[in-house]
Parts: sequence; structure tokens; C-alpha cells
Amino acid sequence: MSADNRWAVITGGTSGIGREIAMALAREGWDIAVSYLDDDGQSEQLAQDVAALDRRAFIAACDAGIAQQIETFFDDAQRHFDSAPQLLVNNAGVQTWSPLLQLSEADWDRVIRTNLKGCFLNTQKAARLMIVAGRGGRIVNIGSGCNKIAFPNLVDYSASKAGIDQLTRSAAMELGPHGITVNCVAPGAIEVERTRRESPDYGSTWSRITPLRRIGTPADVANAVLFLCSERASFITGQTLGVDGGIFTQPNWPYQ
Repeated sequence: MSADNRWAVITGGTSGIGREIAMALAREGWDIAVSYLDDDGQSEQLAQDVAALDRRAFIAACDAGIAQQIETFFDDAQRHFDSAPQLLVNNAGVQTWSPLLQLSEADWDRVIRTNLKGCFLNTQKAARLMIVAGRGGRIVNIGSGCNKIAFPNLVDYSASKAGIDQLTRSAAMELGPHGITVNCVAPGAIEVERTRRESPDYGSTWSRITPLRRIGTPADVANAVLFLCSERASFITGQTLGVDGGIFTQPNWPYQ
């Protein structure tokens, strides 16, 4: 990727994994454009942290699942940086915990709209700008172990992440002739503020059943993103890279 006027879009990037991806890219010399839905003062801190690395940041509210807001966000970001983006990281996502028979239609719609439709809309907008610019580009979708393993009480989330997995492959086929790679990073058990709030023993619970005997960090996910947007990954597209310590590779094996 050209280092000249190089900037990346990270959706849902003011906290958790998204924030770590944004900061990792800034440390690697990228300027960043970050969208968010709920702020709580985190956008201002992120802007300061990026500026401390002598990189530029454009950070604005944008619902990842609403087309008009996405159009405005990208157009404003492109004016801010005076060029087209070279990287999109589709990170924005929401999750609900509910059994299938109790899941509300409103929660289903919200999760699918944010996670899957949001990935589609942001990919479509970014790819159009990349194609006009004629420099190629990278798109990295943040999936989940739910891409391939069914989880109870996560039917809407699992459906959205499985959809992202197939969207990744379809987009890779169509965008490849334009020099745009599309890949997916599928995290396993990653410790962030949300998972610590949901389960105080999250780390010990998941590390026991993870082959590497630890849970992941946001930096583990960010490192995979850095690889996929680097020249080292220029011939990789349409792939899903598990960042899960092997947990979604091991079978349910009854023998020691």
C-alpha cells in the first residue's frame, strides 16, 4: 500500500477491538477515519492519542447500518484527507443474548442491520471510492468464531457473522479485478471491557478450553489486520483468518 496520503476507515472504532485496530494502524503510519455510534467521550481521547503519534484523525458519529449516514461520513472523510481511502475495516457490531424462541424481531433487525447490512453498505461505499481512485485497496471484515460454530442464545449474532463470512468471499471475487482484496478476521475469546463486565471470570473460563491456554487480546486481532493490509498479504483474498488460539479448530473430543 502506498504510504503517500494513506488513510483507513475503521467502523465502530472508538472502543474495544476497533480502538486497538485504529491505534495499531496509526502506529504503522496510517491516518485514520473512525465512525462510532455511542461516544461517552472516547472519540476525543482517541483523537488525542492519534495526534500524539503525529497522525491525522477524522472521527465522527455514524450508524454503520444507515446508508445516508455512511455516504455523509465517507464524503466528509474524503474531503478531510483529500484522497480516497486505501483500507476499510468493518468492525462495527452489536450483540444480543436471547434464546431463539424469545428473540424479539426488533433485536434481530438491529443486529442484522448493524453487523451484516453495515458491512455491506460500508464495503460498497469504500470500494466505489477505491475503484475511482485506481490505486486498489484492502477491506478487512471482523467476523467471529460464530462464522462456523453455532452458539446457543446468539442466533441473530451468529447469522450476521456467518453472512459476513460469505460476503467476504463474494466481494473478493468481484473486487479482485480492481486490485482490492477482501478478507475476514474471526476472533475467538477476546478480553475487552464488555466481556469483563459480562463475565468476571471470562478469562479463566475460556482459557481452560483454548488450546493455547490463554484468551486473546485486542492487539492479537489488530496484528492480524495489520498483516492483511500489508504487502505481505497482497496475494491473499477471500479468506477468513481465525484469531482464536485454536479453540474453533479443536473437535469436541471425548478422549484424553
